[in-house]
Amino acid sequence: MSGTPHANENDAALIERLLAKDEAAFIELVERHHTGLLRAALTMVRSQASAEEVVQETWRAFLEALSSFERRASLKTFLFRILANQARTRAVRDQRTSPMSELEGDDESPLVDRFGTAGNWLAPPTAWSAETADAILARKQAMEALQQAMTQLPERQRAVVQLRDIDGLSAEEVCELLDVSEVHQRVLLHRARTKLRAVLEQHFRG
Repeated sequence: MSGTPHANENDAALIERLLAKDEAAFIELVERHHTGLLRAALTMVRSQASAEEVVQETWRAFLEALSSFERRASLKTFLFRILANQARTRAVRDQRTSPMSELEGDDESPLVDRFGTAGNWLAPPTAWSAETADAILARKQAMEALQQAMTQLPERQRAVVQLRDIDGLSAEEVCELLDVSEVHQRVLLHRARTKLRAVLEQHFRG
């Protein structure tokens, strides 16, 4: 994909160490990404146990696929692609019925009724800025409220906001990982952010 970032120099050095079966390199990679993978897995499957199994399978599949990694994407993106595939496999095994590419049936929520028929914002929310996010994250109680609100989001909204705003993946990467269109990804992200913002506004007012 043309907009996908290529593996950087640090990735290249780490990959060479991994291919040489450098155990320290693998430990370094796990320490860097395991927590993020687990958080993302929790947005794709229903239980902590399933998420942990998905991450374990991701690391196993990563080691098996590493020799064929063509380095057209970053190592992080490569890992998250494997995670998404493992999560889908787990979802089928758990007899999940709602595909990840469908819009969830919560369109009636007044918190997200801000779109016109053309998909434009009817009432744009307050700007979601890094400065505001930093201020929020610095406050323990607000962070707890945010974390609780995350658990209440519909699955696909939670997955998109987790991957975009917490794990730092690009819109293009998230579309590929979750098999959704760019427009669908943008709508899911707006809806998730709007709901989270409403919870935080209520928290600060209260």
